[in-house]
Amino acid sequence: MQIRILSAEDVHRALPMAKAIQVMRSAFGQLSANRADVPLRTRITTDSGLLLLMPAFLRDSRELGMKVVSIWGDNPLKGLPAIIAIALVLDPDTGEPRAIVNGEALTAIRTGAGGGLAADLLARPDAEVVTVFGSGVQARAQLEAVCVVRPIKTVRIVGRTPSSVAAFADEVRGWPTAPQVELPATRRAAVEGADIIITATSSEKPVFDGNDLSPGTHITGVGSYAPHMQEVDTVTVKKAKVVVDSLQACLAEAGDLLVPLEKNIISKVDIHGELGSIVNGEIPGRESPEEITFFKSVGVAVQDASAATAILREAEVQGLGTLAPL
Repeated sequence: MQIRILSAEDVHRALPMAKAIQVMRSAFGQLSANRADVPLRTRITTDSGLLLLMPAFLRDSRELGMKVVSIWGDNPLKGLPAIIAIALVLDPDTGEPRAIVNGEALTAIRTGAGGGLAADLLARPDAEVVTVFGSGVQARAQLEAVCVVRPIKTVRIVGRTPSSVAAFADEVRGWPTAPQVELPATRRAAVEGADIIITATSSEKPVFDGNDLSPGTHITGVGSYAPHMQEVDTVTVKKAKVVVDSLQACLAEAGDLLVPLEKNIISKVDIHGELGSIVNGEIPGRESPEEITFFKSVGVAVQDASAATAILREAEVQGLGTLAPL
């Protein structure tokens, strides 16, 4: 028995963003059609860190896998990343482990692709101006995905670390699409007139004021992943059509929704539905040019299993990775 080990470089070579968005379309469609088995992520807290286990099986595409994420806050003091992740791909017919995939690269691409799919279904077709809150790996992936589905001409970047923002800006200026890059002086200036807003930060408090939104804006929120974290304020949630990756997961983990729900500012019926339900044609996406839309994502294991399987299939074609005996 052999297993294929796939590095971050292998992941990027095997799954370009445009293809990843199509992979996510299938994964979310199966999730919302109840054609996937995916429990809420399991959390194990040790005396020094947090372990997350995320298994999933997609029945139609027959994709089986699990991602394991370790979050050890003191690791940087030891010269190690604070977050380490791997994904395991298994043969759905035999249970045989087929591949170990770099989890950090996988997570960035699959989350970015989910945001890209949401923008494709919810943003105005003529969207040209995107504002990104955050300057890390996920901010880059989200922006890359949006640029695949919309003709983005202007990118505004807002972040708390000037050196990181400057590096991100220089990188974007060098992209083949060469969008104009702006570094707004205020958060209001960043939001006003933006067609798409991406929040990809670790902030526990809202990063912009929903009163500053222009009609027709689409927002994708991927940073907050716990009940106490609220990147997007209640004003935005109240005025927007709210679409989620997984209703079950977001009602358990998404502070952006849980805070206004607990305050009775919104109710569960105000959540329009899941992204996969739009994919499946069960509910509408954007219904007018003036509508404000908000896609909230906490990440779902079907994304990992589906993307990791797609990476493995392409890696086998290209001969990527390292084969090791088990």
